[in-house]
Amino acid sequence: MGTPLGDFIRAKRDAIQPESLGLPDRDRRRSPGLRRLDLATRAGISMEYLARIEQGRDRNPSTAVVNAIADALSLATSERNHLRYLAKITGDECSAHFKPAPPRRQVRPSVMDTLRMLEQGIAIVTNRLGDVLAYTGTYATVTSGTGLLDAETPNITRYVFTDPRARTFFADWDAIADEQAFDLWLAPSVENLEWLTAELIPLAGTDFTRRLNRHEVPRRGVLRLRHPSGPELRLTRETLELPADDQQIVVFLPADDQTARAVDQLHRQSRGRLRSIS
Repeated sequence: MGTPLGDFIRAKRDAIQPESLGLPDRDRRRSPGLRRLDLATRAGISMEYLARIEQGRDRNPSTAVVNAIADALSLATSERNHLRYLAKITGDECSAHFKPAPPRRQVRPSVMDTLRMLEQGIAIVTNRLGDVLAYTGTYATVTSGTGLLDAETPNITRYVFTDPRARTFFADWDAIADEQAFDLWLAPSVENLEWLTAELIPLAGTDFTRRLNRHEVPRRGVLRLRHPSGPELRLTRETLELPADDQQIVVFLPADDQTARAVDQLHRQSRGRLRSIS
């Protein structure tokens, strides 16, 4: 049985053209991309050891080996961070003493105080599975009529992949779907991730699993939202990580003057207040 670490290494290896690394493209290749032998040679490890990592038979490669593989694949910084994270959760996965805890849903009072200071803006608190835990009144107004907050326990990932309205609300739905699937790998443990994916896979099917298993680090550009009342909102996102809670505060800022005016109008129309979902 494979592991997230092995899946990522294979996916990157398959996506790399040998000539991009200065290697000859040998004839009669059985599979696309970089040969396992070539990657092992570049990383300074045996092909047999690399095969064990890719196939999940070795779940605890050393930091030096992980870094050597990252160098051999010429990974970007964001990809290196993802590789190291997958190595960590793959090792935890087989630990006999590792017991996953449910994702934290309670929002600390000081975090709520921080969100309260952002009440005039668009801001939310989420955990790493996409659960919306708290939000400002303006966020509720911006998402009103879209169905995003309709559930008793709203979840952005579930909404993106299972609610048809999401494809209208998110102007760049494909990019958002890639982001949400990738971010699930940041769950506190593989087991926590599986709690949500077990629910999503039957509903979202291959469109979800393909994105989840691709391990492609998304490029997060301007977020474009089609508000039901008419204006398209162009927003940049700033994220404040809360590592102790496995949560984040996400603030959405207008990317242009037209959006700033539209958000100001929506805020004046807002009758909602800061809300925490427990």
